[in-house]
Amino acid sequence: MKTIFTAAFFLLFSTITFAQESLTWHTDMEKAISISQKEKKPIMLFFTGSDWCGWCIRLQKEVFKKPEFIEWAKSNVVLMEVDFPRVNNQSDATKNQNNMLQQQFGVQGYPTCWFVSPEKTKEGKYTLTQLGSQGYLAGGPTNWVTSAKNIINSKK
Repeated sequence: MKTIFTAAFFLLFSTITFAQESLTWHTDMEKAISISQKEKKPIMLFFTGSDWCGWCIRLQKEVFKKPEFIEWAKSNVVLMEVDFPRVNNQSDATKNQNNMLQQQFGVQGYPTCWFVSPEKTKEGKYTLTQLGSQGYLAGGPTNWVTSAKNIINSKK
């Protein structure tokens, strides 16, 4: 009986620990670029309406919060949330940055995820090389991650 209790305790504890594992979603493009350059990973720009877009919320729930996506994202991309909330407040700097990114990538609907690679120019600034984009895909994290891998790997 003691063995069963101990095994159940460790199973429960490991499940809780994994469930609490989360990802870092950056909101400052300069910081995301810096990390991308340091870690040599592309940036995944997640254009979302976090507090009103049903498809964005569904993508978060069905894909971004699943262990398969979390494991893949930690190893392969720098995450950047480009949010356009209706209720939640943002600083003017974040609003301006997000509007500029939306215009730069021609985003007209949410959710949209752009995969980009920052490239340093001769002037010391960065340009964002577009690798590709995708939105909500049915099929959960396996389908979504497979498509994201294809986008990233097609430009290597």
